[in-house]
Order: sequence, then structure tokens, then C-alpha cells
Amino acid sequence: MDRPAFGSPLELPELTELDALAEQGAPFLRRRLLCEVVVDDLRLPVHAYQLGREDDGEGRFPAVGYFGGVHGLERIGAEVVIAYLRSLVMRLRWDDTLHRQLETMTMLFVPLVNPGGCWRGTRANPNGVDLMRNAPQDAREAVPWLVGGQRISAALPWYRGARGAAMEIESLALCEAASAGLSARPFSVALDCHSGFGMNDRLWFPLACSSRPIEHLPELHALSQTMDEALLHHRYVMEPQSRQYLAHGDLWDHLYLGAREAFPEHVFLPLTLEMGSWLWIKKNPRQVFSRHGIFNPLISHRQQRVLRRHLSLLDFIGRAVGSHVRWRPPESDRQRHQALALDRWYRRGAA
Repeated sequence: MDRPAFGSPLELPELTELDALAEQGAPFLRRRLLCEVVVDDLRLPVHAYQLGREDDGEGRFPAVGYFGGVHGLERIGAEVVIAYLRSLVMRLRWDDTLHRQLETMTMLFVPLVNPGGCWRGTRANPNGVDLMRNAPQDAREAVPWLVGGQRISAALPWYRGARGAAMEIESLALCEAASAGLSARPFSVALDCHSGFGMNDRLWFPLACSSRPIEHLPELHALSQTMDEALLHHRYVMEPQSRQYLAHGDLWDHLYLGAREAFPEHVFLPLTLEMGSWLWIKKNPRQVFSRHGIFNPLISHRQQRVLRRHLSLLDFIGRAVGSHVRWRPPESDRQRHQALALDRWYRRGAA
């Protein structure tokens, strides 16, 4: 059975479901309006949803953040985040283990960062700006033409916005939520869900603007090892984004580099899930003739399979954040993890 057509003329189903979840999850699930996007005479909200501990001002509690819908065409990213939020809200009724977990950490959700792009069925926001090329920093090395971000025209893909212009309101909303809710905590992880890159599901970490390793390479390597041990037979390829391509204006680079300056003692690990949509096209080649089909599974049973597969990853990330003291390498072991990470991810010809 095929899935319903994208872009209902009456409503965005993602926003309808999120409204229902906000009501069902109360009082445990708290909702905050980050901004509103005006598109086609509509005002579409960008909300943040939070479970668990509030910031106590002392920075004692770790936090995990889940983000989706940064690119409006990639509806499956928002759907994965909403599906995980739905499972948590349903478990709030009966799951004592979940309630104990939430006493020691915060879970932040921004499931639909770019509702205007989702409404119009475009990668960019209604202003034609690719939000993941919209941060102010330029890459320190050569980037691929267009794909790495361009300022030529909003009529071309991967448009960064005009030079010197303020960041788009959706970009600012994501940055505000991540800065206040994640990087200000002593330990935090962000997972931003996308689709459309290759045959494999990839987990990228910064930097996108440079091929140099980041300071928290030992923590990322320890997290990757823990994932390999806990998610048996998973198919995620974890790597720095720079191994695939470099880009200007990546929001997570912007947030990571800003966190290093503002909170040098904190650990903030942004991850990007790139679901390999080429596999869906291989199984259903007709999808290549649909703009939405290039980035989303269009058949219902395949979409359900994708949601099931990735929910275990989102749950693992949350549990890993809540228990980070048990797997984070101590100072005495960071050098060993650093060497292993460099050999795995930065050695020429490394797998």
C-alpha cells in the first residue's frame, strides 16, 4: 500500500501529531515555541519539546537532543524523531524505568525545524535558504561546487543566504534550543536526522568545514565502541563528515565550535544521521521519478521498517547520555582512544 501524498492542502500531519502528543504527554512533556514561519499566508510553528530535568543552574544533568525536518524534502527525518517521541509519551503512562531515567537527565526534541520547507516540499526554507549551509563560518579547505554551499542564487540548491545577512529564523531557533538545552550542560549529545546520502546509514560528526580532528575524538570513539557492543549487527557507518565532503555554514560546526569557546570544560557531541535513501530507490526504482521519493520511502511497509530500525538507535543514544560516566574514557585512557580514532577515521585509506 502506498503512503498518502505529501503536502496536504489543509494541514501538515507532523504538526497535527505533535499537537496531540503535547496534550497526551502533559504534564511531563513541556512544549515551548521557538519561532513561527510565515509561508503562503500561514504561520507554522517551530516548537521544542522537553522531558526530564529542568536546568537547575548548576549544570549537573546531562542532556540529549533529537532534531528533524531541517530539510523540508526529507520528511522521514522528522517522522523518525516524532515516532520516538510518541513511543516515550506512550511509555510515560506505565514505565517506571523511563521515569527514573528522566530524573537524571533531560531529553530535548525539535522534530520539525523547517515546517515551511516541509509545507512546500523543498529542501530549503521558504526564503530558498538551505538551513544546513546557513551558519556564518566558511570552510577552511576547498569544498565541492554548489554542494558545499553557494551564495550565487536562491534559485540554485545549497544556497547559504546573502553574505552578511542574519541567519534564518529556523536556524536561529535550532541554535538557541541546542545552545541553551544541550551545550550548556556538562555532557550532551545531539542527533539530527536526515536522508538522501548513499546506500548506507551514516552517523556523521563534526567537522564539516575542515578535515582536522576535533577535540572530543576520544569520546566519539568510545561512544562508537559502545554502540558496536550494544546494537548488535547494526549497519551504521560512523565517521567525520569531512570524509565524504566539506561544506560551508554547517549549523553543527557552528554550534560545536561555539560551545568549545563558551564551555571549554563541557562535552558536546553533535551527530547527524544520514539515512541511505538510495537503498529505497534500489528496491523501488520508480521512486527516482518523484522528488519526494529520492529522499523518503514511499511505500507504507518500507517506511514502517525504517522507523523500527532507527528507533533503537535513538533509544541507545538517550541511554548512553544518561549513563555517560560509565563509558566515557577517563583522562588516563583518552590518549589510547585518540590513537585508535585517528587510525580508524583519519589514516589515509582507512575503512
